[in-house]
Amino acid sequence: MAVFSRNVLSSSLVAVVFCLMLSFTEARDHLVGGKTDSWKVPSSESNSLNRWAEKSRFLIGDYLVWKYDGKTDSVLEVSKRDYVTCNTSSPIAVHNDGNTKIVLDHSGAYYFISGAKGHCEQGQKLIVVTLSEKHMSRFFMGAPAPSPVEFEGPAMAPTSSADNLKASLVVAFGVVMGFLF
Repeated sequence: MAVFSRNVLSSSLVAVVFCLMLSFTEARDHLVGGKTDSWKVPSSESNSLNRWAEKSRFLIGDYLVWKYDGKTDSVLEVSKRDYVTCNTSSPIAVHNDGNTKIVLDHSGAYYFISGAKGHCEQGQKLIVVTLSEKHMSRFFMGAPAPSPVEFEGPAMAPTSSADNLKASLVVAFGVVMGFLF
């Protein structure tokens, strides 16, 4: 009877660990800036959207979601050069519906600027770096975030959540192994 209980419990733990692993790989919607009124000229450098992006982890398949007044503003996806110079004349894509949702379908840097006159020059712009599969596995195994030099994008803030995740997975694995053997 004890063997049956141990097998049922270990199977349950394996299922829980598997579900946890899957939940970390699901695509997520990221509301740009973390709130609906974030797509605007920042009041200070510390309120820039790039500060928000540095604290976030973006994976292939995730979505960026903007909520803004489409009558007065727009989101332009641009090249790195156009991002730096705030050039709105040749965007990769133009979005002005007020409820923009963009899939991050490849690794690397994405550059966005406001289409409203003068807003980009005042800091209304965003760089998002999407991690590749190689960097995703390093992130989930507790390795440091990739160097911004690899992407030529913004610096990515370190996080302790990877360490917490790694420790939790090690404990769960240890518990499962303890029940199996």
